[in-house]
Order: sequence, then structure tokens, then C-alpha cells
Amino acid sequence: MTEFGKGLVRTETNIPGLVVFDLPVHGDSRGWFKENWQREKMTALGLPDFGPVQNNISFNDAAGTTRGIHAEPWDKWVSVATGRIFGAWVDLREGATFGAVFTAELDPSRAIFVPRGVGNSYQTLEADTAYTYLVNDHWSPDAEYAFLNLADETAAIDWPIPLSEVEISAKDRAHPRLADVTPIPPRKILVVGAAGQLGRALRAEYAGADHVEYATRADLDLTAPDLESARRWREYGVIINAAAYTAVDVAETPAGRRDAWAANATAVGALARIAAANAITLVHVSSDYVFDGTKDAPYDETEPVAPLGVYGQTKAAGDAAAATAPRHYIVRTSWVIGEGKNFVGTMASLAERGVDPSVVDDQRGRLTFTSEIARGIAHLIDSEAAFGTYNLTGGGQPLTWAEIAREVFTLTGHDASRVTGVSTEDYFAAATAPVAPRPRNSVLDLQKIRATGFEPADALDTLRRELIR
Repeated sequence: MTEFGKGLVRTETNIPGLVVFDLPVHGDSRGWFKENWQREKMTALGLPDFGPVQNNISFNDAAGTTRGIHAEPWDKWVSVATGRIFGAWVDLREGATFGAVFTAELDPSRAIFVPRGVGNSYQTLEADTAYTYLVNDHWSPDAEYAFLNLADETAAIDWPIPLSEVEISAKDRAHPRLADVTPIPPRKILVVGAAGQLGRALRAEYAGADHVEYATRADLDLTAPDLESARRWREYGVIINAAAYTAVDVAETPAGRRDAWAANATAVGALARIAAANAITLVHVSSDYVFDGTKDAPYDETEPVAPLGVYGQTKAAGDAAAATAPRHYIVRTSWVIGEGKNFVGTMASLAERGVDPSVVDDQRGRLTFTSEIARGIAHLIDSEAAFGTYNLTGGGQPLTWAEIAREVFTLTGHDASRVTGVSTEDYFAAATAPVAPRPRNSVLDLQKIRATGFEPADALDTLRRELIR
């Protein structure tokens, strides 16, 4: 019998992400009414905002109708419309809880959220039972399922009505035992811009992870008009945008300006639309160039942007676009050093070749190695940190470019006094091509990401390891 007058209550189960909800049902002599799905109230209680796109109804004529244990590649919200069911859920996802079982009875006053990869089965306890389920992907013949036999000895489900006495399809009777089930992997992570410095660092960070895919521009053109149909996007849980136009000086030219806006703003907007439509987490990498560098203290995540040049303007626009995705991490960094041509490598080469460089000494910031950015991105994703913007640079004391150059000279066994400090104006005085304006203060406050449990490695310690190894 349906219980009237209960409050909306969330109850965790032994299967991660599988959550039971008691629903308020209001009834009188005429019948009853309930809010079957109320996004604002249920997300306030911690239910994922899973974005349902399809509503299905299963009607069952007789008590004892039993439907097989199916794990679909989407999330489900299951609620009884009339009658009563016994439900059995088995975790068929990769991980420590593979094979975990939870059972419960559901009537119109109870519902359950079933995350992707958790097998679900229902046995009706009354005739004319109907239950509804909202799902956050459209049915597809190409979707990959996992199945478990209803009589599996390891799961050992205690069915109220013995399986020998109920209606079961021949297909459900033929499903495999747990030992033969292939666990469902997590939703895929897609790294775009995989050929760049950060892309290569992300390959190293996720080495051996089968659910991570990599795409270069040749594989996936983010400016193509058919981007939204280029993949079955519902299979992805995260997109990491490691693609960017970073030629800050060339961006000041007519051709460079077009390319910078296309890569750093338009493409990000396209990814944000895909992320929003498919409940994907978008990770976007930003830059200290979104600030003008006039502040005399570190920039935190709440500071209004004020870019000086085209590159900074396009990155600020990309940040605004990325923020339209409900699930987003904007990772703001500075002074990036990665595999390939970079400032550290250039200084080490000059030191070895006996060249005494003049290096800018009126810009201040922290080096950030791409390995550190990759580690921080993985941390935000794995820890399920609150969505939003996070500063992520190397730790330690801020330095000028000239001070970093002297460190490179010293660490490679050369005389640091060979490095001469000069102003930005003097350094670029003889330039014949356009020069982008640089922020003088590129120091980013790191308290927010530290609060998530991530401790940025000291930039100089990382520099020493990179040069001495």
C-alpha cells in the first residue's frame, strides 16, 4: 500500500551512485498525486543533474513478471506509477564494487536513481504494475550493454517469487553468470589537441587508461560545421580541451587574429554546446593573459578579466564560452613549459653555446610544467571537485624571467651573471613584427585548488628535476 505524507528523503545504498528516494505522495478518496521528478528539489538533495532526454513506461499484466538484469550505458530514474515491484540492482561497472547487490521494494512513494553501468531488474508483486523511467540518452542499437543472469549464484538474489514460478523471457534466461560478465568501463575521456605540449603530458598522465581517447586536429576539427555529429557524444563523460592558439605575437597580425579567435573562442563555444547537450564535463585551459597584470597582488579566480592583446582577448572569450557548459573546469595557468621548444630549453641551449642573453626582468610569475597541469586536471576530475574556475600553476616563490634564466644557467653548471636583466620595452625595442602586450604580474593565487586537496609542486623543484635528470 502506498504510504502518504512522507517527506522527500534521500537514502544511499551500498552501490556507489545508486540512491533511493522516498517521495511525497498526496492522496484522498479520489486517488493520489506526486511529483515524479522535480529537478530543483532532487538536485538540492545531491542527485546528479543527469539531464533526462527520454521517458519510458513499462506495463506488466501479472504479478511475478520478472525482467532481466540489464546494465545500460545511461543513467535512469525509476519510479512506480501503479502497483508494486521488487527491484534488484547489481554493480557491473569496473572497480572495487563490481558484483555488489542491492535490493528493495518500490511503490509509488519510492523511486531510485540508477547510474550508468549498474544492472537493474524488476519483479512485479502486484498485477497491473507500471513503472516509468527517465533516461539521459536516446536508445541506440549501437549502445553497449552488460547483462547478468537472474539466477546467478554469486549475486544470490533472494527473489520474493521463485524464478521457477514467474514469467521470464528466453533471452533473459540465457544471460551469463557474473564470472563471464565484462565489466562496463567508465564513460570515455576525450583529449583534444593531443599533439601539443599539454596533450603529450596528458598522454603520460593517463598512460594505460583504456577509456581515454586522444584527438589531434587531423582527427577532429573543432571548427568543422559537423562537429556535433562527429562522435556519439553521450559515450563521453569528459572532454579535455588541450587545443589552443598560443602564438601571442602572431595573434596581433590580421591572419593570426582570425586563427586565434577561431581556435580559442569559436571552437570552445562549439565544445561547450556539445558538453551542455550531452551532460559532459568540459575541461578548458585558460591563461594569465586574460588579466592586464597591473594588480599588485596575486590574481584569484574572482578577478574580472582585462586582457591587453588579441591572444588574451580570445582566451577570455573562450573562458566565457566554456562557462556556459553546466559541468566545466576552467583551469587558468601561466608560463607553461612542456615537451618541445620552450623558455627553459632555450636558456639551457644559450648557456651551453656560450651566448649571454638579455632577459626580461619586469614580468613576474611562476613556471608551470605541463606535467603539473595534467596532474591537476586529473585531480579535479577524479576528486569530483566543485565545477568552476581554478588557478593552477607551479608553486613556490614568484620570479622574473631573468631570475628563472639565471636558475637555468646555475643548474646547468654555468655562470648566472651572464644573464642580463632588461625591461620589456627595451627587450622588444628593435622588433619589426607586431608584439603582443604582456601582463607584468602573472602571479595566480592557488588557495582554491589547494582546498580541493591538490598541492602544486614547487616550480623550482620541478625545474631542477627536469634539468638534472
